[in-house]
Amino acid sequence: MSQSLLLKQIPAQLITVDNFRPFGQVIFPSQDGKGFDAEDAQLNLQNGTPRFYIMHLTHRGRKFHKITRHVKCTQCLGSLAGKDWLIAVAPPDNNCNEPAIEQIAAFRIPGNCFIKLEVGTWHAGPYFAHEFVDFYNLELADTNVVDHFTHNFCQSHQLEFEFV
Repeated sequence: MSQSLLLKQIPAQLITVDNFRPFGQVIFPSQDGKGFDAEDAQLNLQNGTPRFYIMHLTHRGRKFHKITRHVKCTQCLGSLAGKDWLIAVAPPDNNCNEPAIEQIAAFRIPGNCFIKLEVGTWHAGPYFAHEFVDFYNLELADTNVVDHFTHNFCQSHQLEFEFV
């Protein structure tokens, strides 16, 4: 007999530089010619060959039960065509093999910015209401092969999350 899943709703707050700081950076447009500073993405890509590509994702609903982290590099994500999207994150903690449920936060990201996830930040997403969204993604060439650690809340806690 299988156990039923508990559903935990997490409100998606509009992302800001300050509320996203524990998880990474939010990068908004800046004037051309502006010098490099702390408002620019502070990247860690020295552990391999950087890979910059466009992911085509189709609608996946608003529920998730898996969350992933990468411990060898930062990761940047942003949507093309100005489409808004959602992501759930938990702060990096390389001393623990799963994120603390009470520290999971959800964000609504407008299409005029991108995010940089700190090394080790847990993340579930991108999610969105559109039929499809193309995302640019900057990580290492082998991130999804050798640096892809996923925790499954269905298996560990009989738990599923839903963006609200």
